[in-house]
Amino acid sequence: MQLTDKFGRKISYLRLAITDRCNLRCQYCMPAHGIDIVNRTALLSYKEMYRIIRVLSELGVNKVRLTGGEPFVRRDFVNFLESLSFNDKLQEINITTNGALISNHIKKLEDLNINAINLSIDSLQKEKFAQITRRDVFENVYDTFEKLEKSNLKLKLNVVVQSGFNTDEIIDFVELSKEKDIAVRFIEEMPFNGKGQREMQEVWDFNKIINHIKANYSQVEHVISKKSSTSRNFKIPNYKGTFGIIPAFTRTICNDCDRIRITATGMFKNCLFDGGVFNVRDFIRDGASDDELKELFIKTVHKKPENGFIAEASRGNDVSESMSTIGG
Repeated sequence: MQLTDKFGRKISYLRLAITDRCNLRCQYCMPAHGIDIVNRTALLSYKEMYRIIRVLSELGVNKVRLTGGEPFVRRDFVNFLESLSFNDKLQEINITTNGALISNHIKKLEDLNINAINLSIDSLQKEKFAQITRRDVFENVYDTFEKLEKSNLKLKLNVVVQSGFNTDEIIDFVELSKEKDIAVRFIEEMPFNGKGQREMQEVWDFNKIINHIKANYSQVEHVISKKSSTSRNFKIPNYKGTFGIIPAFTRTICNDCDRIRITATGMFKNCLFDGGVFNVRDFIRDGASDDELKELFIKTVHKKPENGFIAEASRGNDVSESMSTIGG
């Protein structure tokens, strides 16, 4: 039994939001006042999340990315990671975090064989970082970056490219890969900030980002990536690390998509851009068996849209939710 959609794509990757809460207020993710967080009882419990992952892993999902909100905001998250480490069907457990709360957990993450950390850091300048995140935690996050870079964990830096804010730092981020074995990922800005898409001075899409980088280096090498990679990857000759661009909004990576999402409240999403297909939390709390869950997952994934444009068209013009609610 495998999760396969009608286009023949095998689904092996789950993005699961641990919580809708976050300790930062990044301007591209949510309004300054935050979002209307749900009652804690509306969130999936850790027991429910473990069960969902176990059932999906029996259907071929072998890679899990845990996101938020900020996953380390939720109490006992590290204990949940420990329980997940006993699932022998999982090949990778990855975490996306803003880094402000994990400094003291890095050794434990190594011990649990967490595969990779995606650290969100949109500026290398303290004042600009505070402007983007609306919080003064740059030193803390950068300290986490340096500790992660020295750890055994694979490290990727997530940089949302924001017109009028941090495009002047793109080359600075590429230069981080010169002496550090890291993967920098430039991400096209998404419209989901909780109040509709903010106005942009320029559209910094994949082509604009890569052309800007190529204008600053005499040679840029293409790096061959896995077929289902969310980023198109490159490196500067003789640099230790790599950099990549995630065309999140222009959606040129949909053909090989092997991903599904489940939000913190249990909404199953075949695509980032769809409005949600069904609520697995309610299905579980209504007494569904594991076999019934499997049957529902198989039927739902079979209807996965071909790409993000079709998924978005199916929901109309409602793209005003927060990325914190969706799951990063």
